[in-house]
This record gives sequence, C-alpha cells and structure tokens, in this order.
Amino acid sequence: MSAPQFSTEVSVVIPVFNEEAVLPQLFERIYPVLDGLGRSYELVLVDDGSRDRSPALLRQQYQARPDVTRVVYLRANAGQHAAILAGFEQSVGRRVITLDADLQNPPEEIPKLLGALDEGHDYVGTIRRERRDAKWRDWASKIVNRLRERLTSIRMTDQGCMLRAYDREIVAAVLESRESHTFIPALAYLYAGNPTEVVVEHEARAAGESKYPLYKLIHLNFDLMTGFSLAPLHLFSLIGMAIALLSFAFVFVLAVRRLIVGPEAEGLFTLFGILFFLAGIILLGIGLLGEYVGRIYVQAQGRPQYLVRAVLGGTATGPSQEEFPR
Repeated sequence: MSAPQFSTEVSVVIPVFNEEAVLPQLFERIYPVLDGLGRSYELVLVDDGSRDRSPALLRQQYQARPDVTRVVYLRANAGQHAAILAGFEQSVGRRVITLDADLQNPPEEIPKLLGALDEGHDYVGTIRRERRDAKWRDWASKIVNRLRERLTSIRMTDQGCMLRAYDREIVAAVLESRESHTFIPALAYLYAGNPTEVVVEHEARAAGESKYPLYKLIHLNFDLMTGFSLAPLHLFSLIGMAIALLSFAFVFVLAVRRLIVGPEAEGLFTLFGILFFLAGIILLGIGLLGEYVGRIYVQAQGRPQYLVRAVLGGTATGPSQEEFPR
C-alpha cells in the first residue's frame, strides 16, 4: 500500500488560553520562521476558552493570513492537552509540531525539529539548554523526571517542554487512543518507532502568567504516573507486605515482653507513633487506589474531552464554520 499524500507539509499547533499580552509577539516571530522553511505549512491556533481578548486577536490574525492560518475555538476551557488534541484533529500536515504560545520555546527552533524528522525519526522531543523558569519549577521537574523513569518505560529527558514534532502516523495513533486523561508527549513516545531528542533554547515568558501553578503540575504528574504504569500499585503492595511483616514481628516482641516483664507503660508514645505511621501508609494507599479508580470512572463516562464551537479556515473533515467571537 502506498503512503498517503499530503498537500501540506507542516502543521504547527499552538494552544492559546488568555494570552492576549503575548500573541502579537508570537505572530511577529513565527510567520517569518514558517515562511522561511520553503515548505507548505499551516498554523493551527486553538483557543482554549480564553476570557480575555485572545479570541478576537486570533480572528484578526486569521483575516490577515487566511491562506496559512486555521483557528479553532473550543466552547470551554478543556486544558492544554485537550486543546492540542483538538489541533491534531483539525490539522492536515504530514508533520505536526506543537508549541506553547508564551514564547518560552522560541519558534526559531522549529527548523531544528524538522531536520530531525527529515533524518527518519518519527517523534522528536526537546531538551531545554538552560531553563528560564523559577528554581522550584526546575527542581520539581528533575525530581518528577527521575521518578517517572523508575516507574514507567517512558524515557524523556525534559518532559515539561511542549516544543515537539510528530510524524502524522504518530498523531493518528494518539487520536485513536481516546483516553480521557493523557500526557501527549508520553503517549506519542510509546507509539514511536524511532524517537529522538534535540537540544533547544529556552526563554523567559514574554508576557502574562504561567498557566501551570503548583497544583496543576502535581495533578499532571499524577496522571503521568497512573496513566502509563502499574508500578505505583506494585510498589505500594510491596511496602504493605513489608510493614505487615514488621508489625507482626513487633507485636510478637511486645507479647513476649508482656509475659516476661509484665505490663509496661513507657512504650505508649512509641505505639502511638507506629499507629500514626501505619495510618499514613493506609491513607496513601487509598489515595493511590483512588487515582486509578478515578481514571476508570472518568473513562467509563465517555464524555468528550472538548467541544469545538467554531473553526476559521476550514477543518480536516469539513468546511469553515462562520460563528466565531467578534
């Protein structure tokens, strides 16, 4: 069977959520880069339910460059990864590149990723040469990377960088998975036959605020751990067995001392400490089980991850919709 032919070589998918302060700079920098590629391209901008002037700015940019611009408006905020999935579904390029709108990943690095795809790789991850984030984000990222490598088969040096490139077959596999919660770079890595990583530059956020506070980062990493490995459950089972054996041995020692020495009150606080420790382990296990059960619950509901309200520039499956923010 011959490989499918694509009229568009490159699709660049950018999720946008309340980025009115940075969008003019983004447009000013990314179009010259894409125009200079010497390849046919489209820029797919996905508005993830923004509440500022971002939807209007996206419409204006579409009107300025309708030949290479596609704008997707979601009905409500669905999250970064759901917005990227919406962009994947609307894109038509043979290669797809994802990029954040905040300009922390310079658009000028796009040719480097395409070069890696040209060499035969089907998935290109990135490593930030020098992070310009707060120190706590850098430390937290390193800790989570180490933990993920030990618990899963995913090998990504820098999981927090969204500047990545995918072959169309990988994008199609990601879309077919239909998972309720997914971490797209990790899922694509599982499907890739010849993945690679390239080093890219990193800049401070051009304007606005980060859309990933500490709570969202923790939640995202819980999804990553529970979505790609059963190792946390296995580890907890081993810990539970070890504690059970130690507890049994400790109770046996106390029983022997009771028979030999008689009643003792000096070890009361030690018993309380052990009790609280065991209670903490139990609560941790319940929370871990809850993460897995919660994923099953959400998946069983079958609700769509996002709803598209309007598309400017046509869609991958139909004509342009004319209802859009003014």
